Amino acid sequence: MPLRNLLLTIAASLAPTAAALLAQTSPATTTPAFDVASIRENNTATDGRHHIYSSPNDSHFRTVNLSVKDLLQFAYALPENQIVGGPAWLDSLDFDIDAKAGPEIDARMHDLPSEQGRLIKQQMVQALLADRFQLKAHQETRQLPIYSLVVANPKAGPKFKPSEADGTTIDTGRSSIHVQGSDHTVDLLARQLALVLGRVVIDHTGIDGRYDLTLKWTPDNAAPPAPAALADAPPDIFTAIQEQLGLKLQPAKGPVPVLVIDQIAMPSPN
Repeated sequence: MPLRNLLLTIAASLAPTAAALLAQTSPATTTPAFDVASIRENNTATDGRHHIYSSPNDSHFRTVNLSVKDLLQFAYALPENQIVGGPAWLDSLDFDIDAKAGPEIDARMHDLPSEQGRLIKQQMVQALLADRFQLKAHQETRQLPIYSLVVANPKAGPKFKPSEADGTTIDTGRSSIHVQGSDHTVDLLARQLALVLGRVVIDHTGIDGRYDLTLKWTPDNAAPPAPAALADAPPDIFTAIQEQLGLKLQPAKGPVPVLVIDQIAMPSPN
């Protein structure tokens, strides 16, 4: 998978676009910053896993064995193929980060809606990248491979029904996505699929409104299930989208916003 087995332990998963994040981190915007941040290269990890521990309701942000490329994906809510440029060590070196702001910031974030708190946390990580890694970047639009999300059989329609649930729920795992509520549920599904597939997914279903969508699949790199469980194992993600939701992913090309790395350096000392 494009995200290098990235295990995100995050209390909320609603990801704004890179354009929105860049627009909201202009010099005129006042965003909290981490008061202290320890950044150390990790040379000891042996399990190959990469972790982010972050809650939208406090300022604490921690990573274990995480590359800067993965950190950029978190900070700008972008899949890997929408981050362009930079030295090879963005992928090859992994870091442990432990960062925190003061109690007044924790108090401020405690009562915020999860979406707003997560956005603030992403902005704080952007500021950390600019301060400690000397990151300078800009946004461009480029023609890249994308997926178009469409209804698989327009006559039969989708295989899900409207939801009356209040609020928005997004619950994601290594091989599952559950999206419920919002006024644009299918569009939220497309955003989550983009993070899984590492490619922009555009909602061309024409379906708007509030729905309850659950998708389960077997990752390409998953260990083969035991014979007794083989019949119950879900299919690959492309087949699962069609069988479980009545939708389909079609390969295409289109204009995609990318984050272009102009400058980045090894982190400054703690």
